[in-house]
Amino acid sequence: MLRRSLVIIFFAIFTFGFSQEITKDSVADYYVRFEGDSILQSSIELDEVYIFGKLEFADRKEKLRYYILRRKTLKVYPYAKLAAERLVELNDSLAKIKKKRHKKKYTKEVQKYIEGEFSDKLKKLTRTEGQILIKLIYRQTGITAFNLVKELRSGWRAFWYNTTAKAFKISIKEEFHPEAIHEDYLIEDILQRAFASNRLERQESVLDYDYAQLNNKWKNDPNGKN
Repeated sequence: MLRRSLVIIFFAIFTFGFSQEITKDSVADYYVRFEGDSILQSSIELDEVYIFGKLEFADRKEKLRYYILRRKTLKVYPYAKLAAERLVELNDSLAKIKKKRHKKKYTKEVQKYIEGEFSDKLKKLTRTEGQILIKLIYRQTGITAFNLVKELRSGWRAFWYNTTAKAFKISIKEEFHPEAIHEDYLIEDILQRAFASNRLERQESVLDYDYAQLNNKWKNDPNGKN
């Protein structure tokens, strides 16, 4: 039932016409004038660069926990990224369809594609991988999986799937708060390191937080009391 719930959640992400804007990671434009040239060159876009400190752990148990979390995060992140991209694409497509019945037909075609392409993969996720995916869905879209299901399949459906997920110790109402929850910060740290090493393709979160500030906060306040 848990794995079936994850499939339903992922379908909701693809088929719910929620709009978001994914901004390109950049800094202010710079213009360069070469000596003897009176024409300004085109802007040079610079990527933000983080200097990562060496990973340090209090003990072997903490180290093991981090690396298990990293393995699971790297595994499910591509699904969350793909979901955010499909939300934008779906919203753009539906905006061009005028008739309601044509929109309904298009949505069913999307559903058929998702069930054939992703159901088997999502069913293989473990409970903890499923919970991390739920958090990353919120990171990428700014809306909980519960609300996605609620909008698509009514409040009763959302309640039912949330209750089923709870039986397996997973909540589809879960949000992502790296500024307040240490595990969420670790997930963000894992993502940022993976982006920097090109292990994962970067996609910015729609949430309002700054990784550098998060890093300083948790470094100076490892217990999250402040």
